[in-house]
Amino acid sequence: MSNPAQPIVVERVFATSADALWRALTDKDEMKQWYFDLPEFKAEAGFKFTFTGGPSPDRQYVHLCEVKEAVPGKKLSYSWRYEGYVGDSLVCFELVPQGSKTLLRLTHSGLHTFPSENPDLAAHNFAAGWDGIINQSLLAFVEK
Repeated sequence: MSNPAQPIVVERVFATSADALWRALTDKDEMKQWYFDLPEFKAEAGFKFTFTGGPSPDRQYVHLCEVKEAVPGKKLSYSWRYEGYVGDSLVCFELVPQGSKTLLRLTHSGLHTFPSENPDLAAHNFAAGWDGIINQSLLAFVEK
């Protein structure tokens, strides 16, 4: 079964400022508390980073990413692909201030380019993963 071409979109309003949410999305010391432990990260277009993650300890994937756009306090996007696999996707975080709160819109597009024969790379796994990352991990970190 192939992945649908439509992107995954997760939206959530956080009880924090866009600046605080931006730090959570771009400071590697903060990121490791809710996202992945990245060896290095810079919110600068062209910056390449990698990390390892997967559904279980015996099924891990090397993620190869490159920052495509970084507008402080507003937008961060980066490519997301896997070492040894075809396909290239794009992860985009958009921040929209709403008074003392901030709307975060995560969009992950291009999933249809990943190999359909690998069930780990199925769209429903990305949807579940992003739901947990945004609505549980990031929420708990930001609103602690």
